[in-house]
Amino acid sequence: MTTNTRRRLINTGSFIFGFGFLGALDGIIFHQLLQWHSVYMATDRPGQIMSDGIFHFAVTITLIIGGVLLWLAGNPSNLSKGVHLLVGWFLIGGGVFNMVEGIVNHHLLQIHRVKPGDPNALAYDLAFLASGLLLFIIGYFIKQRKDKQSSPISS
Repeated sequence: MTTNTRRRLINTGSFIFGFGFLGALDGIIFHQLLQWHSVYMATDRPGQIMSDGIFHFAVTITLIIGGVLLWLAGNPSNLSKGVHLLVGWFLIGGGVFNMVEGIVNHHLLQIHRVKPGDPNALAYDLAFLASGLLLFIIGYFIKQRKDKQSSPISS
């Protein structure tokens, strides 16, 4: 397998895995533990459970696809900037999940809010978006970092 193919697999696999991981965290923390929101709030409780189940199934498939791509890529530390790419794209994928989920579901479709019924619901929604943007920015800078191994050694 060529270096470029491995690099693409790490980039794509890390992005997809990060996207799925943040989706799983969203489902576990916000849907199940805090019970602040479900995928589709305008239903009775069985409908909410079913919509969340479909969401969790999709997130699980996403995690599997990302994991398989990373497995095919091999050890990222054997590739120049491999670890930076893995971590950076993982964070970018997670940030994109939060931004897409926040913009599409919370604002455009208005399916649900982060904390519906709260007088500060908009603040929770904006904080959710900001966390996605922050993850994206951190991931971008991590993947851009120069690899210490690839810099010339000075005598």
